[in-house]
Amino acid sequence: MHIGLVKVLLHRPVEGTPKTATLRRSSTGKWYVPCSCEGAETTPLPATGQPVGVDVGLKTCATLSTGQEIANPRFFRREARALATAQRRLAKEETGTPERAWRRRILARVHERVAWRRGDFAHQQSRRIVNQFDLIAVEDVSVNRMTHNHCLAKSIQDAAWTQFASLLSYKAAGAGRRYVAVNPA
Repeated sequence: MHIGLVKVLLHRPVEGTPKTATLRRSSTGKWYVPCSCEGAETTPLPATGQPVGVDVGLKTCATLSTGQEIANPRFFRREARALATAQRRLAKEETGTPERAWRRRILARVHERVAWRRGDFAHQQSRRIVNQFDLIAVEDVSVNRMTHNHCLAKSIQDAAWTQFASLLSYKAAGAGRRYVAVNPA
């Protein structure tokens, strides 16, 4: 409302009837328009007859009950040097200056890059698991409580267990698979 015409790059065609669209601007200045649609049809995948249990961890991102291990890429640790450099340069700038605003956007870009890589990895691995197995059982870990341990908090957040589990659950529902959250004990 009150915006006018906006050019949009659609990365895929809109399925169903669009009901709402929300304009969102990221901290790096990029604009996004997530749309919620009604009546989009989901096509279930053919049954494979294979169940799997997924154990999330820090050494390996996930270990499947079939013996497969998904390596932990540690995206935040890889970008630690670039992040430290950007934070140091931001700290040296005087508050309220255009240079500081520029440095803040550079720092936001590093964080955005880490989030993109982490999300892309989680999307790819969750899609691979959903395509391959009918029943997916994932341990229901309490990430919020586990991050109170100051020794492991950064590594737990970098592994993004909650994001991985939520992607698995919605992709499994869309593909007609069964997702079960299991007590870790």
